Amino acid sequence: MAPNRRRLIVEAATKSFSLFGYKATTMDQVARLANVGKGTIYTFFKNKEELFEEIISSLVKEMIAEADAAIQPGQPVTKNVHDALYRLLEFRSKHQLMIKLVQEEAEMGTVAVSDMLQHVENEIIAYLRGKLEAAIEKKAIPPMNTELTSFLLLKMYIALVSDWERNHEPLTSEQIAQTMKVFLLKGIPD
Repeated sequence: MAPNRRRLIVEAATKSFSLFGYKATTMDQVARLANVGKGTIYTFFKNKEELFEEIISSLVKEMIAEADAAIQPGQPVTKNVHDALYRLLEFRSKHQLMIKLVQEEAEMGTVAVSDMLQHVENEIIAYLRGKLEAAIEKKAIPPMNTELTSFLLLKMYIALVSDWERNHEPLTSEQIAQTMKVFLLKGIPD
């Protein structure tokens, strides 16, 4: 019975964080949503922070699984990186918890939320880095600073997907892929 209660608590907390944000979520709310006593929560989690960390950790695993599902063996590295990034950002923009956390960070600057969003970004960069290192090992791409390249890939992708759209027509997936290919793989033309 205990694993079911734990799962109910995690699901209730995810729902509460998604609806109200991190700061406004209380352990009393989570207990009510999970239909358990508040003390039951503390048998599984020390505090709200620990519960939040578990949820974000699961979210990161889900995101990585999404990215992996986008990768096709035999495709060029550039296409796979693009497809994985596209899938990651699509997941991030459609997942209610991520939307709420990004909104809370922008509006309130909640430190715990900023830390978790940074953790998510670090995990994505580490994932990309691993893919680039594997491609270098197979001699599919030339040696490079994989950490810096992964950071730039993610930041450029976010800029092209969300920042660009604030003042311009959205780019197609193909336009984004082509732009990234030109600037990151070929450099700025002379």
